[in-house]
Amino acid sequence: MSAARAAGAGTRVVSPMLLRLAGERATGALLRDHGTLYLVDGRIVHAESPVAPGPDILLTGGGRRPRARLGDGELEICLLGALYDAAFFALHPGSRPARFRYGAVPRTTPVRPVSALDVQRETLRRRELLDSVWPYPAVDTAPVVPRPAAPGQTAGLRQRALLEAADGVRTPAGLAWALGRPAFHTLLDVRRLAAAGLVGTPPEPGPPAPAPYPLTVREPAGEPVRETRPALSAWVGDIASDPDTALLRRLRDALEAHL
Repeated sequence: MSAARAAGAGTRVVSPMLLRLAGERATGALLRDHGTLYLVDGRIVHAESPVAPGPDILLTGGGRRPRARLGDGELEICLLGALYDAAFFALHPGSRPARFRYGAVPRTTPVRPVSALDVQRETLRRRELLDSVWPYPAVDTAPVVPRPAAPGQTAGLRQRALLEAADGVRTPAGLAWALGRPAFHTLLDVRRLAAAGLVGTPPEPGPPAPAPYPLTVREPAGEPVRETRPALSAWVGDIASDPDTALLRRLRDALEAHL
């Protein structure tokens, strides 16, 4: 059974192209706006994203032991964690179509292969976790600006370290690189801090402003009048959605009485 069919009916699909390549047992690099996934025989062996620190940063950041002193099991866990971290951002929706470069191999040593379905499930789980904590993604790419805590309010050790490193300029991704932490977990901490009111939250983009109502256009003499303005009742009705509507309603009634 192909990976795409194994995803099951009703299951959200992060990347149909990734599942198709997995079903074809393809080998190469899947290039997306926010990162790259490397496949061997349809399984993912490496992922990288400019948002997510690589394994070397994660292993040495924050005073961790050098890579050469790690045991095989600890090293494999770190490499797999880095793969899932980078894959999460690489699979973020982009504005351009994905491309696949057959035969391309990663520059670094690949880890134990991971199935495309496992990566998809973990990516969806992480998206849902972020939204359950703070469902406003504008905070993900904005500079992290600490706010004063309320009386008696505290933050955990990891969150306090993040707040101390926040300088009002670094984004969550910048803090992940500075602290040597996985980018997803840094993002999750920032959303938790946003929910607690401990960091500033940028406004979410609102809906686009409606186009102004066109004026009446009159055709040359001898031609019928072409009315392009909406009906008066609809026009006034739109305006009357404002909180202070009493005066507008009286204006509408007076205008309609003279039509």
